[in-house]
Amino acid sequence: MTEQALMAPEQIRAAHADNPGRRDRDLAESLGIAEAQLVAAFVGQNVTRVMASLDDIFSRLNGLGEVMALTRNPHCVIEKVGQYDNYHSGAHASMVLTEDIDLRMFPSHWVHAFAVERATDKGTQRSLQIFDAAGDAVHKIYLRDGSNLDHWHTLVSELKSEDQSQVLDVSQRQPTEAPKANTDKVDALRTEWAKMTDTHQFLRLTSKLKMNRLGAYRIAGEPLARALEPGSVTTMFEQVRDQALEVMVFVGNRGCIEIHGGPIHTLKQMGPWFNVLDPRFNLHLRSDRIAEVWAVTKPTQRGPAVSVEAFDSEGGLILQVFGRRSGENDHRPAWDELVAELQSLAVAEPVQ
Repeated sequence: MTEQALMAPEQIRAAHADNPGRRDRDLAESLGIAEAQLVAAFVGQNVTRVMASLDDIFSRLNGLGEVMALTRNPHCVIEKVGQYDNYHSGAHASMVLTEDIDLRMFPSHWVHAFAVERATDKGTQRSLQIFDAAGDAVHKIYLRDGSNLDHWHTLVSELKSEDQSQVLDVSQRQPTEAPKANTDKVDALRTEWAKMTDTHQFLRLTSKLKMNRLGAYRIAGEPLARALEPGSVTTMFEQVRDQALEVMVFVGNRGCIEIHGGPIHTLKQMGPWFNVLDPRFNLHLRSDRIAEVWAVTKPTQRGPAVSVEAFDSEGGLILQVFGRRSGENDHRPAWDELVAELQSLAVAEPVQ
């Protein structure tokens, strides 16, 4: 099933002109269209449709030099500065593995792509923007002052699609899967969970038991999963900063997961947004959208992997934070202690 844009391209461009400085995602939502449909309305002006194939795109990115990689979901944005390299192609999952840019990508969700050149107060902003079938952003790549402009123009020319239409059909957005638990299998869940040797085994386990991540957390009980107060996420980031710990922060959507590995220095609350504002790593989190937080322990061959995981009111995963792996260890004692001291969710006493 596909959905037509509710507005003609010229109407979208007029609305964009009437809202200078407003972010594409927010404007598109207010207009009742997908973000990709808003971008497509400018094809032939400052936008070029390009191929969305991961292999075609990532075989050409290294020549851009230093860029900014951005991945988001409805409640969190992660931005990392670095150079794309060490790309590993896969039919179902692909990876970029560098110290600065660390990505897990799922090709079936890379459907629409655009090269965008937009005039701003600071000069021309250039980016590659990739969207899924529903027109939601999967991943964006922004050039920086030191990026190679000659290579940018070559890349756009080589990736240019034959279809340069300003009208884009999108599919209906898939709803977030609600938390799914199977209380009849709770003993099997706990037994198999304790036998895990790798964190990647967890989703296969929950699928086999006809559950999902959040549903399993809700019934597993301690010491496997402990519900935390929603404010524990900002507390956790503050303590990571204060203790100079290194962590791994995972933020993603159906098509891409982006990972920060390292310390965190500068934190700032701006309205509903809780921000990490470091020179090569930014995180923007709608802390008011956090409905559930869980401290989770998964056994691995290299020791327990302890995480703090935040979910929205529909059960969607917002972000995960782990202690950064060091050598042969999947955990750091200081991180484990930090998580252990985070405040558990206060459960109201039943009315007598």
